[in-house]
Amino acid sequence: MKVEKIRQEDRGKVDAFIVRQWFSMQMAVHGELIDMGTADGWYATDGNEIIGLITYRIVNDEMEILSLDSVHKKRGVGTVLLNETIDKAKDCRCKRIKVITTNDNLNALRFYQKHGFELVKIHRNAVDVARKLKPSIPLIGNDGIPLKHEIELEYSLRTI
Repeated sequence: MKVEKIRQEDRGKVDAFIVRQWFSMQMAVHGELIDMGTADGWYATDGNEIIGLITYRIVNDEMEILSLDSVHKKRGVGTVLLNETIDKAKDCRCKRIKVITTNDNLNALRFYQKHGFELVKIHRNAVDVARKLKPSIPLIGNDGIPLKHEIELEYSLRTI
């Protein structure tokens, strides 16, 4: 596996991967529509194809992970990409990294908590607001769970 920083010349293949994973270049999160084509991040390849991607943005002293996708689950791709992102946040002197996922995304909740993220907020019925921005968001999510809430997790980078 090879990990590369997203560069402008990579945008075509990265954007195609985003659309395959998310069906759109637009992500609705905490009442905002985000153009994923402007997000920074890293992607992993197997030599030919993208097998994983992490995107983020930095605002002030906080990094927000926008997406993390791995084509092959439980093979370490997500962990490698997350570690690159944590290193970047440290280099940028961020105080925290946050990520928001939905109540049906049990895999993400498990993954992030295993990697030191803590649950900090539940934004009740936030997906209803997101649906107004992006009507294609389904009513039913993974495992038949009604898709309703955003769950915020945080990784602290504060030094004591």
